Amino acid sequence: MKQIIAIVKPFLVEKILDQLRRAPLEACSIREVKGYGRQKSYLDEYRGSEYSMAFLPKVEITLWVDDARVDETVRKIVEVARTGRIGDGKIMILPAEQAEIPLA
Repeated sequence: MKQIIAIVKPFLVEKILDQLRRAPLEACSIREVKGYGRQKSYLDEYRGSEYSMAFLPKVEITLWVDDARVDETVRKIVEVARTGRIGDGKIMILPAEQAEIPLA
């Protein structure tokens, strides 16, 4: 079992989730986050607003998938999320020792 964390532009989230609906996922969570990467100190326009060295709005999609499906899942995310411009986001893959701990 692996945990995949994808930090992407907010307007791409629905497209990514549509692409992943056909993939067998163990679980999925989504959070609104803010941050910046290599674009740190320059002024950019993002969806009609200008940002300067501020944290940009992003969405973090966390998925838990079977080891055999990791490559397929990452490929689907990259197909939708990659625009070729700086700020497309990041994908991290982590081992998940246990996928389910019931709370109730």
